[in-house]
Amino acid sequence: MLRQSLDAVARISPRFRRRMMRTWYEFLVVLDRNKDITFMNYGYCGLGTAENQLALNAAEQSNRYSIQLYQHLAGAVDLRNKDVAEIGSGRGGGAAYISRTLKPRSMVGIDISRKAIEFCRNYYSNGNLSFVHGDAENIPLADHAVDAVINLESSHCYGSMTRFLSEVRRVLRPGGYFLFSDHRDHDRTAVLRRQLNEAGLKLMAETDITQNVVRALELDNDRKQQLIKRTCPKVLHREAGEFAALKGTRTFEAFKTGYSRYLSFVLQKSSRGVDS
Repeated sequence: MLRQSLDAVARISPRFRRRMMRTWYEFLVVLDRNKDITFMNYGYCGLGTAENQLALNAAEQSNRYSIQLYQHLAGAVDLRNKDVAEIGSGRGGGAAYISRTLKPRSMVGIDISRKAIEFCRNYYSNGNLSFVHGDAENIPLADHAVDAVINLESSHCYGSMTRFLSEVRRVLRPGGYFLFSDHRDHDRTAVLRRQLNEAGLKLMAETDITQNVVRALELDNDRKQQLIKRTCPKVLHREAGEFAALKGTRTFEAFKTGYSRYLSFVLQKSSRGVDS
């Protein structure tokens, strides 16, 4: 009942949803004393075999599906020797993977949670990787600061998607890329596409990866269930399971039935001029 009431209010008020999710993220940092959680996305599993053969080291194997989602999104363009920002970097695993594997010149993770930024600064050590506290609707970067902006499974928490997209366009250099992936209920996907269309960026590609996400959730279910048992007090297991979209939860069923769709996009800023 509590979860249903919160979901109803969150759907009506994006700013309430934003505060609610921020509170959960901050609390998670406190709960995760052993630093087990470095990725927080639902994951991606290729429906063929080739996509699931991404070479990972032993330490990365447990987060394979979350990493594959980053590879699917960030690997859509060549980021070598580019300046890249991830907005909504969370626990930093994705930014660290991109920095290490896709070889950008610089990689900055930006997140609204001060505790998450503190965690990332303490946990990761890499010369071209940094983390900054900041708001997606007021990105702490100069105009035309980066060649690519990555935003994965974060925007559904924002108060104003329009304001966020305006900020993305501002910080991108001419010809820069916006690599974006997130989920929406089926009746909100048209709104999302309209918002992206009105953002002043050219749509290069759109992919519905809902089934890839569902398969990843199925395959990663037992690991996440054990992680919740180790990390969360028993009284929070149900809420944590919903947050992680464990099998049988309303979140998982929404993806499986198609009520919620998970989409990924590649968009590009015009190269004709900074205000084009």
